[in-house]
Amino acid sequence: MTSLSDIRTPNDIKQLDFDQLQSLADEIREFLIESLKKTGGHLGSNLGTIELTLAMHYVFDTPDDSMIWDVGHQAYTHKILTGRKDRMSTLRQKNGLSGFTKISESKHDAFGAGHSSTSISAALGMALANKLNQNTDTAIAVIGDGALTGGMAFEAMNHAGDADANLLIVLNDNDMSISNNVGALNKYLTRLISGKLYSTMKTKSLGLLKGLPRIHEFAKRSEEHLKGMILPGTLFEELGIDYFGPIDGHDLPTLIKTLQNLKNQSKPRLLHVVTTKGRGLDMAEKDPIKYHGIAPPSNSRNSFPSYSQVFGRWLCDVAEKDEKLVGITPAMCEGSGMTEFSTSYSDRYFDVAIAEQHAVTFAGGMATKGLKPVVAIYSTFLQRGYDQFIHDVALQNLNVTFAIDRAGLVGADGSTHAGVFDLSFLRCIPNVVIMAPSSSIEMYEQLNTAFAIDGPVCVRFPRGKSPVESFTSNSQQKVGKANVIREGFDVAILAFGPLLEKALEAGEILDATVVDMRFVKPLDEALILELSKSHKKLISIEDNVASGGAGSAIAEFINGNKLGVVLDIIALPDEFGEHGTQEELYDMYGLSVDNIINCANS
Repeated sequence: MTSLSDIRTPNDIKQLDFDQLQSLADEIREFLIESLKKTGGHLGSNLGTIELTLAMHYVFDTPDDSMIWDVGHQAYTHKILTGRKDRMSTLRQKNGLSGFTKISESKHDAFGAGHSSTSISAALGMALANKLNQNTDTAIAVIGDGALTGGMAFEAMNHAGDADANLLIVLNDNDMSISNNVGALNKYLTRLISGKLYSTMKTKSLGLLKGLPRIHEFAKRSEEHLKGMILPGTLFEELGIDYFGPIDGHDLPTLIKTLQNLKNQSKPRLLHVVTTKGRGLDMAEKDPIKYHGIAPPSNSRNSFPSYSQVFGRWLCDVAEKDEKLVGITPAMCEGSGMTEFSTSYSDRYFDVAIAEQHAVTFAGGMATKGLKPVVAIYSTFLQRGYDQFIHDVALQNLNVTFAIDRAGLVGADGSTHAGVFDLSFLRCIPNVVIMAPSSSIEMYEQLNTAFAIDGPVCVRFPRGKSPVESFTSNSQQKVGKANVIREGFDVAILAFGPLLEKALEAGEILDATVVDMRFVKPLDEALILELSKSHKKLISIEDNVASGGAGSAIAEFINGNKLGVVLDIIALPDEFGEHGTQEELYDMYGLSVDNIINCANS
């Protein structure tokens, strides 16, 4: 009997029978539950894809066949089967395994992921490249029902339906129960229509009828309507993609037999698989949102609010006073702290699904009618709506507030989720005001300020908790005005956002001036001018890349006005970062008290 400890490569499972495979699935499930208790990570989605992953590796041959996991956070079983089981204890830790698929980590990771709705585009690109290279390997895109709402997925399917490519799309549907028609008859029909006999008969019979247009059209329509009554695949068929399913994603024999049939086809096809998120762990099945991702054990007793919670509180407080406020999220209600708002003000809450481009332009449309849209979006995902931000909001100077969560280094999620480019790509856009709060009270006041400005405003804030507890305030801040926290000599430390804490600690040691800059755009130029005359050196510090960031803005002002003062910029290097804890990453990239002191003394 083969056990999990015997599995080193996908080939090790190919001689197992169905009972042995199911025992292996059960063992993997137990292993993942115990492993993720220690490391944290995405639990529910991975418990739901164990059988599917085993079946795909049983039928296909990676890395020759390319297996692309959309988002990639559900690929833990894939990592285990491809030689990374012994490193799962390092998951999402510094120098450890990534929580997503990563080309540099394994030859079996065909494409890096982290953002949603990219898998079909990548797989189609691989499939057509295979064709040009006269290669018969299969490109497989595994995409969830949530990710399928992303516009990019539909763009890719539209292209795939018109392409002669060996592409298999596996739709992992974990948001619907297995209905009655997913039974013995449905399994039989799915296996039947995925086999060579059905495909050959369908092609030949419709080909023979082409000479009789009316009969051919009747036969084609009859087939589509019959399948539409039994199978919910009409949309995909209309796009030119053959549809098969739905089948039970935890039924290994059915999965394997169906995939074996589909392996023998060479045109774009989609297999609809129904899975249960959190499968095998009762609490995760009952509350899939809570157990979507779990955190590792923590010794922290800090009861201060998270920045996301502060935003959620502000949203409800202002909504109570101003009926023009509307809240918009691209499928990140819980993560962005909008749960209470979504229930208390459901008529003014809009979850547009995983569609960041649409979210931004949708907000712009609402603003033209006098509403005051607030778009809650992660920094890394705002990148996906960049054109819309410029063209549909900023260019027209529309009144939209962007609450940009997870700005800066996010920790264990690593480079795909790090919000370290937003200051650079937003600062160059006209009409935009950009703020960076250093605490919960600063954030609340800056949101008040943003909401009162007529035009596009960004309030960018980090993942994690505020260094202060209180936050509710009716105050606003003067646009473009910084706050001198500590007065000192020789050196002035200009801190943006959450790095104010480290700046203050260094300032006490150095007896330096410390400024909470508050605004990235517009800068407090009058204060910078004053500090340039009274101090020998300025040090700016930010959790954004150095190129084009807040420090660059200060440098541009100093150089443009020939001030002559020395400026050191402490920011992130010109490279994609690693994963680890936030503190580990701050130290790794020099966003630390020690580095501030070194800069001051150099």
